[in-house]
Amino acid sequence: MNAHPDWLDWPFFADTHRRLAAELEPWCASSLGEPDHGDTDAACRALVARLGQAGWLRYCVPAGPDGAWGGALPAVDSRAVCILRETLARHDGLADFAFAMQGLGSGAIALAGSDALRARYLPRVARGEAIAAFALSEAEAGSDVAAMSCEARLDGDHYVLNGSKTWISNGGIADFYCVFARTGEAPGARGISAFVVDAGTPGFDVAERIQVIAPHPLATLRFDDCRVPVSQRLGEAGQGFKLAMMTLDIFRASVAAAALGFARRALAEALARATSRQMFGQTLGDLQLTQAALGDMATAIDASALLTYRAAWQRDVQGRSTTREAAMAKMMATESAQTVIDRALQMFGGAGVVSGMPVERLYREIRALRIYEGATEVQKLIIARALLKGG
Repeated sequence: MNAHPDWLDWPFFADTHRRLAAELEPWCASSLGEPDHGDTDAACRALVARLGQAGWLRYCVPAGPDGAWGGALPAVDSRAVCILRETLARHDGLADFAFAMQGLGSGAIALAGSDALRARYLPRVARGEAIAAFALSEAEAGSDVAAMSCEARLDGDHYVLNGSKTWISNGGIADFYCVFARTGEAPGARGISAFVVDAGTPGFDVAERIQVIAPHPLATLRFDDCRVPVSQRLGEAGQGFKLAMMTLDIFRASVAAAALGFARRALAEALARATSRQMFGQTLGDLQLTQAALGDMATAIDASALLTYRAAWQRDVQGRSTTREAAMAKMMATESAQTVIDRALQMFGGAGVVSGMPVERLYREIRALRIYEGATEVQKLIIARALLKGG
């Protein structure tokens, strides 16, 4: 499998990013191998621990004062996160998932948690000793987050949570959840707050585990008079929607990077197939139709990579909001990866749909990326609204 690292010579990257990629690649090759996810929960727990022990999860959180929060860098570096996700995804989709959820699940704490909350949760996330989850979506509030109905009522020095959340990644295995609930300071998005809820808190249960085509820990959560101390609130009351969007903005470009990893692996598998598969007295790669497909695949990957790392560079170096740019990257990279993987599978013919084949696994893994953290259709709306506002 060829990593095609020439893209690291692009001007988006510093030498620190190139060193990160050079250290990460051999670790992935020796530590991940061929994925075996028969017991998804156990595999995910083991991956979090392994990523933590190797130091890779330190890139999910900021360092904090005097390194107290455990991060590798003063602030989360989007380019580093994207390099990590792209490389991990190319080797093992569940390893990418385990890494990404540590960042997304703790991001709101890093952004708005009190010093006490940051000190309590972030170092354990960075060491792989605590599994994080981001509990935002509901059955009737997925893309339309402002429609959420899960509520948190203030009662003295506690909030009382009632309602449910669904499609929650790491649901059932997480040690803590960043939960967003309606607190009613104002209608719509302005009346939502965020809380850290520990697994095992009375009144908090995993109502249902959800099985999907590419196995990941997913669940529906239920809150029934679940009492959470006010000290567990993240930021000010009523600011939860803004906090959720800030968290998603930080990690959205990295979803595109994960799609890139899947697409690069698919192209590598397709090239190996094209040069080894004999048919009609020549190789599959000698056929012009195959060459045309490979040309399309490589071009789509580079276009996606340029958009992805542009968004990450703009956030890291220019220090500005990249909502539109990250939306473009996510839309392009995930949609293109779906096409790249489909073409790779087609080159394998019947062998491509055999369970456990790399291209078959990629075919299942890519599909969710076009939906989670904002479906493709939502990204189009984000881009168009930015254009209409003159952004």
